[in-house]
Amino acid sequence: MDVTDVAPARQSPVGLVELARIPLRRWRLVLGTAAAVLVAVLVYLFVLPATYTATTAVVVRPVVTDPFSVPSGGADRAVNMTAESGIATSNEVIDKVAAITGRDTKEVADALEVEIPVGGQVMRFNYSVDSEREAVAGANGAAQAYLDQRRGIYENQRAAVLKSYDETIDVVTAQRTTTQRSLPDRQSSDNPSPRTSALLDQLRALNDQLATLAEQRSKIASADLSPGSITSAARTPVPSSRDAAPLILAAGLLGGLLLGGLVAFVRESLDRRLRTTAEAVSAIGAPLLGTVRWARSGQPDESDLRYLSLALARWVDGPQRGPLVLLSAGSDEGREQVTAGLAAILAGAGHEVRLGVTPESLDRIRPLMLDAQRRNPPTEPALTKLPRPRPAPSPTPAAAGTPAAAGTPAAGGGDPEATAVIPAVRKPRPFPTSDAKNGGVYRSTTTEDKTQVIPAARTASTAPTTRTDGQELRIGSGTVRLVGLDAPPADGLTLLDAPPALHDERGVRAAREGRAVLVAARDRTRSARLVRLVERLRSVGVEPFGFVLTGEGRD
Repeated sequence: MDVTDVAPARQSPVGLVELARIPLRRWRLVLGTAAAVLVAVLVYLFVLPATYTATTAVVVRPVVTDPFSVPSGGADRAVNMTAESGIATSNEVIDKVAAITGRDTKEVADALEVEIPVGGQVMRFNYSVDSEREAVAGANGAAQAYLDQRRGIYENQRAAVLKSYDETIDVVTAQRTTTQRSLPDRQSSDNPSPRTSALLDQLRALNDQLATLAEQRSKIASADLSPGSITSAARTPVPSSRDAAPLILAAGLLGGLLLGGLVAFVRESLDRRLRTTAEAVSAIGAPLLGTVRWARSGQPDESDLRYLSLALARWVDGPQRGPLVLLSAGSDEGREQVTAGLAAILAGAGHEVRLGVTPESLDRIRPLMLDAQRRNPPTEPALTKLPRPRPAPSPTPAAAGTPAAAGTPAAGGGDPEATAVIPAVRKPRPFPTSDAKNGGVYRSTTTEDKTQVIPAARTASTAPTTRTDGQELRIGSGTVRLVGLDAPPADGLTLLDAPPALHDERGVRAAREGRAVLVAARDRTRSARLVRLVERLRSVGVEPFGFVLTGEGRD
């Protein structure tokens, strides 16, 4: 199968189910983030000192001459709440609160908060400290200091206005006195002179002006300078940061899970891994040969390996054989387990498999092969029972009880090659023997047997034997021989377990003379590393024959 036979993977839209799988796949990261947030909340609630927040409400009213009248524009518009907030947080107010609580002015400024409603006249002074009594004293002290500060500002303004009125009244009074002195002592009321009429008119105007000034001064002097009043003074008990501990814990847990999900999405975008078969096909550009899942024991599923061997049947049973090299980008993608399991399955089907391994992977491959041998013990071929030779007819029968001499013609002139005595031969034993050199149990292929007398046309000394050097294992009806990765080619089926190809090129060198099969792990193999490996393979002329996907999940 060529790479051109692979249909390009369709880009399907990402749905809610796929989005939900990302936090589930990275559940350790999500739970770790949630646990960190929850620990921070517990430290805030039970390790750090509690914070008490006292609140004092103040109603702000406009200053008017008639306290029972409402300004034409409305009381809420007569008071500039932004300006009032500036007065409430002024240095004079903070200094008075610092004097009451005994704290530094900077600490008071950080602890004091003034809330101003939109379109209202109620100000709230919130004072937060680690002492309940100090919180109450600070809130009430800030409210009273604000009212005193605002009253003092209005009193200063009223004093300045009254002083101006008094000065004006004194000037008008002096003018009136001067005018009165200018009037003649005797004047005719019926026919006054023009000068006298002018002075009288000026005197009346001055009197009217004095009356007006006096009226205005009396209004200013009678104005109510109360800037407002405290409607809700702070008192114990006051709320603290530990009052809603269960709700804060629930909020911390939920917030931690949400933050963990966000971190999982960020980590997924920065560390993209193979999730589906379509992603693997798109990255590799080769067909899927099989999916190998892990059993509960941690070993590859045997049924998946059998289907994988069926997918490789055309190449395994083909006339032109070359080394089949299993490559992977990393060492944690299940390549060694797949190679060992595939070799055991092929050996159990009767193949003579040469398994090429590196010294680094030999210690990991050998236990897997021994476990496969234990699960699939060798099957010995049935011995063929040879018929006994019949003596040739003789005109002179041999004497009863006289056996024919071995290696000589039978009495009476028989065929000299009718029978022969064969020395002891070695036949397979059906039980394992210990191999102390390699620390494992291997099948010995030879054992002693008794002498047999069989018809033979020629004398045979010994039967052919198969010797093992500690690297050959019988599995089922076949064998697996462990050889080095650089072993010379030989007849039979050769599987090579190549080291991680991104760091070691020995497997790629062998794949140039055979076929390359990539092994990728679902939810473990990084897409960028896999794409880089495929690019390197094709740059040296190695086209992947297909790929095997390992892992627990399903598409």
